Amino acid sequence: MPTIKLAPTRRARAAIAAVLLSAGAGGTLALMPGAAPVPDDVALAVTALVKPWEGRSLRAYLDTVAKPPVWTICDGDTKGVRPGMVETAAGCDRRLASRIARDYRARLVACVPNWPAAPLSWRAMMTSLAWNIGVDAACRSTAARLGRAGRWLESCTAATAFNRAGGRMVVGLANRRGMGDATRIGEGELCASGLE
Repeated sequence: MPTIKLAPTRRARAAIAAVLLSAGAGGTLALMPGAAPVPDDVALAVTALVKPWEGRSLRAYLDTVAKPPVWTICDGDTKGVRPGMVETAAGCDRRLASRIARDYRARLVACVPNWPAAPLSWRAMMTSLAWNIGVDAACRSTAARLGRAGRWLESCTAATAFNRAGGRMVVGLANRRGMGDATRIGEGELCASGLE
């Protein structure tokens, strides 16, 4: 089990509060004008975690850290990406929100039966984790197992173990999984901040 100490922060609590205030009665909100509403956990994951950490490329590039290498665009999206492909910022926003809601969150809901009862911050952390490591790996993880048992803080901590790429620990991934950095909220930070 990782030994990182997760702690609530004001900036993470503010991000959670902003999504809660914007979400409608059904727990959904549109991330941009004219867009289809997405669940609150998708909105929180996209705005507070995925977009800040993934980095955005409007031109397709070959991600050589992935094994095997994979063509990638926007905020780490690989589905249907071809060499030479170009996207707009608005197209990346639509692509990210719809892919996460349809292809990632739906599968997380299926593998974590108590998903609706889970804290918003935990659901957002798991959604971001799944986007980054793959939904199958996220569903098989200790973080998911602990979440299914309702052991939220232990689950947040367990997710910090996913800090490697290409077989080695990467400081950026360790920051993303843990307490973030000077300008970005970490997944563990956000997760712990919504448990009080």
